[in-house]
Amino acid sequence: MLLAKPKGTLMTTAITTNTSRRQFIIGSSTIAAGLAIGFDFGVMAEAHAAMGTGTTSMAPLATPEIGVWVVVKPNDDVVVRIVRSEMGQGTITGLAQMVAEELQCDWKKVSYEYPSPAESLKRKQAWGSYSTGGSRGIRTSEQYVRKGGAAARMMLIQAAATQWGVPAAECIALNSVITHTPSGRKTTFGKVSVAASQLAVPTDVPLKDPKDWTLIGKPVNRIDGVADKVTGKQIYAIDLTMPGMLVANIRQCPVFGGKVKSFDATKALSMKGVKKVVQVGDTAVATIADTFWHAKTAMEQVNITWDEGANANVSSATIKKTLVEGLTAKDVFVGNANGDIEAALAGASKTVEATYFYPFLSHATLEPQNATAKWTPEMCEVWAPTQDGEASYAAAIAASGLPADKCNVYKVNLGGGFGRRGAFQDFVTQSVLVAKQMPGTPIKLIWTREEDMTHDHYHPVMMCKMTASIDAKKQVTGLNMHLSGQSILATVRPAVVASNKGKDPAVFQGLDAGGEHSISYSFPNLNIVHAMRNTSVPPGFWRGVNVNQNAIFLETFMDELAEATGMDAVEFRRQHMQKFPRALNVLNAVADGIGWTKPAAPGVYRGLAQMNSYGSPVAAACEISVTNGTDVKILRIVAATDPGYAVNPAQIERQVAGSFVYGLSALFEEEITIEKGAVVQQNFDTFNSIRLYQMPKVETIIIQGGGKEWGGVGEPTIAVAAPAVLNAFYRATGKRLRDVPLKNSGIKLV
Repeated sequence: MLLAKPKGTLMTTAITTNTSRRQFIIGSSTIAAGLAIGFDFGVMAEAHAAMGTGTTSMAPLATPEIGVWVVVKPNDDVVVRIVRSEMGQGTITGLAQMVAEELQCDWKKVSYEYPSPAESLKRKQAWGSYSTGGSRGIRTSEQYVRKGGAAARMMLIQAAATQWGVPAAECIALNSVITHTPSGRKTTFGKVSVAASQLAVPTDVPLKDPKDWTLIGKPVNRIDGVADKVTGKQIYAIDLTMPGMLVANIRQCPVFGGKVKSFDATKALSMKGVKKVVQVGDTAVATIADTFWHAKTAMEQVNITWDEGANANVSSATIKKTLVEGLTAKDVFVGNANGDIEAALAGASKTVEATYFYPFLSHATLEPQNATAKWTPEMCEVWAPTQDGEASYAAAIAASGLPADKCNVYKVNLGGGFGRRGAFQDFVTQSVLVAKQMPGTPIKLIWTREEDMTHDHYHPVMMCKMTASIDAKKQVTGLNMHLSGQSILATVRPAVVASNKGKDPAVFQGLDAGGEHSISYSFPNLNIVHAMRNTSVPPGFWRGVNVNQNAIFLETFMDELAEATGMDAVEFRRQHMQKFPRALNVLNAVADGIGWTKPAAPGVYRGLAQMNSYGSPVAAACEISVTNGTDVKILRIVAATDPGYAVNPAQIERQVAGSFVYGLSALFEEEITIEKGAVVQQNFDTFNSIRLYQMPKVETIIIQGGGKEWGGVGEPTIAVAAPAVLNAFYRATGKRLRDVPLKNSGIKLV
């Protein structure tokens, strides 16, 4: 990994873990209620036991809290409160680093805990947003969590200064020790924590200048129990146990929009361990038993008659036919436009066209959907692997029929999210509906892998027709991009679409005129439109979301245009990127890193791509070899990302590498298809992912753009994996591949 910084950056740290590669030196709402203190914590003891060490809901009442973000124990242990979800991406460690940086505590004594969303509501949303998605875990909470740490430091210093009878301005904090600089007198955080907890939270809370950071920017070890994950000691939601707990299994109508017509549970009820068979809403039936296996085997004996409804004849073929029609439709929404594209096309000396297809994709989290609920007429509690505790809380309230103050949700470690466990809380709703039918009994609802894969909220299907005009001087005069496919927001957040006059702005990720998803190219005439063609298949936020397909459409077409104009692919991009210096920096970094201007070894072919999403310009360059025209081996990947600030470089390196596994699996292997209204793929034998032996080492370059920019890390680089490889494949074979996944074209990764 290389940690690079452009000219003028406020960051000074440069870390190199591979000295054989060139180190790049590349040129140039705070939540007011978040500092409230003094409220009571009402979290039940069962939650503490169920969540396990390091992941309890809240600290004991006797432990003094210094603002809502920090708890300091008498032995100087510091507990940082984290509300964003940990899914392996390192958010917990990054957020704790930011708090600890401003707190000036001893990092070796830092742990964390999850406040419950019910407690947050009681405190007028003291901890801000619980949502973890869109690469927002760090970047949209960095300021107020840092202020929480800084405020706690100021309160601890003030408490010590008051005890000593000296001005607070004469005291400093470092490594959990407060020192009166004129006299050298010292005390520890733990000794003054009780007194500090009684002070008013300061309203004027200055933050450190980034050049003075000593913990942010360091590749410190994670604090979320990595050893326990390796040894299997880590408790995930699916592992949860409680006294008297039963387990439920569910089966939903395989056709989207279908319902339960009737069911016969006679045989199932006679089986060992089975307690009850119940209908869940209009669409599902659940078996409740003493073990998962008994519940699952009983479910296989429930005779269900489905009302499949109007979508029983939907297929991938009918969906694609609708999308193809949309490619020439006039009922479109304009996402980004300038100039006069029709005039540019009409006056062109040459036009270039290409049509692309991108399929439905399942999240395929390693841990299938599950949640545990306990319901009584007086209280509803849910233990859930959630990306958004507040969304789970809202789902529990709605399903329980109880007021908010009679409900709570406790976050348990989740085995993967990728967007599945955020906006979509069907697993929480179902767990409560099942638990309501056996009041007072905790019931853990577990989906099978087949249910998980066939009742997902899928990456949206999309087609795109690209058309460009080229003049007599071989200059691109116009680019027309016509998208045809699903809208996630039309289904999930229709109010957003309504407020945009029917347009889904998220469709244009990576293509916008400005903002965190802005396009990184300039064309004299540009027109990017979307023909909304929704289907019966429920769409969802799949890691990286719409930038995944948009990067393939745009970046492979940029290579086609470079060839059509007789230019080198990098030089052609540079010609159109002069107004986007951060994006140009990452492009130059990967081109330099892969040795773009130097001849590749015989039989080795290169490709690259760049994109801007979630506030982070990213780029990738790869080297591949191809045998028999079909067998692809990726030899090397160089990836550059500019998230503005690197909180934990080691975690960024892991996230970038992991994102390529995700992106390449989608490129080569993954696809969800529909027949007779239902999903065909049901398990990993038909929805495959790439293996370790197929994955090359990823060389990561981190560019710290600094300024006011805080970009995402976990999602942006997924998008550049596929187009970089596709561009290299063309150089190797002379074939343009425009339909994903490549397995349908007989192409495989070896």
